[in-house]
Amino acid sequence: MKAIMVMFDSLNRRMLEPYGCDWTRTPNFKRLAERAVSFDNCYVGSLPCMPARREIHTGRYNFLHRSWSPLEPFDDSMPEILKKQGIYSHLVSDHGHYWEDGGATYHPRYCSWEFNRGQEGDPWKGQVKDPAMPFNPFLSREESESRAALKGGLHRQDVINRLYLDTEDKMPQSQTFKGGIEFIEHNYREDNWFLHIETFDPHEPFFSSPRFKELYPDPDYTGEDFDWPPYAAVNEGEEVVRHARLSYGALLSMCDYYLGLVLDVMDKHDLWKDTMLIVNTDHGYLLGEHGWWAKSVMPTYNEIAHTPLFVWDPRLGLKGERRNSLVQTIDLAPTLLDYFGLPLPPAMQGRPLTPVLQHDQPIRETALFGYFGCPINITDGEYLYMRRSLNDENQPLFEYTLMPTHMRNLFSPQELQGMELAGPFNFTKDCRVLKIPLKPRSHSQSMRFGSKLFNLKEDPGQLQEIEDRDVEERMIKAMVRMMKENDAPQEQYERMGF
Repeated sequence: MKAIMVMFDSLNRRMLEPYGCDWTRTPNFKRLAERAVSFDNCYVGSLPCMPARREIHTGRYNFLHRSWSPLEPFDDSMPEILKKQGIYSHLVSDHGHYWEDGGATYHPRYCSWEFNRGQEGDPWKGQVKDPAMPFNPFLSREESESRAALKGGLHRQDVINRLYLDTEDKMPQSQTFKGGIEFIEHNYREDNWFLHIETFDPHEPFFSSPRFKELYPDPDYTGEDFDWPPYAAVNEGEEVVRHARLSYGALLSMCDYYLGLVLDVMDKHDLWKDTMLIVNTDHGYLLGEHGWWAKSVMPTYNEIAHTPLFVWDPRLGLKGERRNSLVQTIDLAPTLLDYFGLPLPPAMQGRPLTPVLQHDQPIRETALFGYFGCPINITDGEYLYMRRSLNDENQPLFEYTLMPTHMRNLFSPQELQGMELAGPFNFTKDCRVLKIPLKPRSHSQSMRFGSKLFNLKEDPGQLQEIEDRDVEERMIKAMVRMMKENDAPQEQYERMGF
């Protein structure tokens, strides 16, 4: 048995041909849909990048206890379980967060790994002299500099990195897929392996090679290149929004091309007969919809939460079919363990996708999702409810961890003041953990929005909120039930007003 996971970052399902888009060029995603099962009701769990990857490893929600984090000592990691059971696991990626403080425990869980440098603001090539910085012509220079500073110099480093990525074969995505295909070519005759190919694309900045940009001409645009939207409300004009979408489309078509190389090598060696293929993403992305760019600071609309998923299972041989049952990111680890005939750890909340693949048999009634310290969201596939904190200070709120790190730095001594031991929780293997208080503040800008309820069947674009007390009460009960199943800290109920 063999398995391949091809994972993209910030892949918007509404921009893919198999999900109804009529202006992007994604022939290999279409080819994949004809060869695999497409899921029409797949949702995220924990957001954004590393919380989602913790779910892919552990098969359980992360966001009610912890923000961005490494894997914890008590976590059951799917690739490591495979490794311990004699199933070789290999990661090849250009996703720089794996090699930062907040993600540094993920890649050692695999038997081997490769890392390709240069995405976004990866601190890769050194240059003391400041480069000539591109600025958004629709903002003042002061605001452009302020946004760059807020990103911790990522814009500066990205300008430097691009100097060394002057041909497509040098680009991180190209190198990542090259490494993945090399692994397949070297090992396709062997048995019992799992290959995880993961590219940061089409995450911003939307940096792609010229041949893909040529697919999306924008002759009327006269401004400077705008391929890195801010995490903010859209203040730019329609021509800038169009230009950003076309830039995303170009990078998406580049992703499509390299996905096609994986499909080609599977055809070449007839790997369809004994190799599972999963193609997925961590979350979607807003490209001006609802008046927003990107993610994190706005309500978690379906452009972010409702994700594409494709699965080929050689045991079933089902292709070109669609499934409507509700599934989530937490179901991927159980699916892979089940495929290799391994038992699921007790702490895993996800379920193998086999019943859904076979008969579209539901494995869950509702899906819970969100960012740590932000509104908690739930959907049953028909309605979607967003619940915000009922107090302006968004309190009480604590981080629970044995490894206090943020994305790119450790918790400061000041942040650790007032911490105490808490737990154990039902997933910490009898370990008590640090309970670290967060100062009263609006932990996320998204908290300034009220609770929201949408009817997805009648309003899939979430353009009109509804009021229905009976539905809201039903969704609240389901939310509380799922929080209890996750052994959510007591203060999360208080914060939500339950």
